[in-house]
Amino acid sequence: MKTILIDLDGVLNNYTGNFNKDFIPDIKEGAKEFLKIISKEYTIKLFTSRNKEIANKWLENNKLKKYIKDVTNIKEPAWLYIDDRCIKFEGDFIKLEHQIRQFKTWYS
Repeated sequence: MKTILIDLDGVLNNYTGNFNKDFIPDIKEGAKEFLKIISKEYTIKLFTSRNKEIANKWLENNKLKKYIKDVTNIKEPAWLYIDDRCIKFEGDFIKLEHQIRQFKTWYS
């Protein structure tokens, strides 16, 4: 199966930019159902800069552990990356520069 790395903050939870190292916001509506569906066809790894133990506890509390193969803070080789703070490079540096200057997270 192909691997997908999914960011925690802003993708799977209700993160709004107020980082607290000891608290992970509540699960985002629809996240569990989404993971249940895609984990049937893909290997899912959680990508986060948070403490691995805290992230694993959050997964357990939200009953998501069975859908996630691993938690990592390393950008491992993957077929796809899902993140709330990224831009897809489409081969055009002028367009990329514009996208960088105009970038806002979805919750901004």
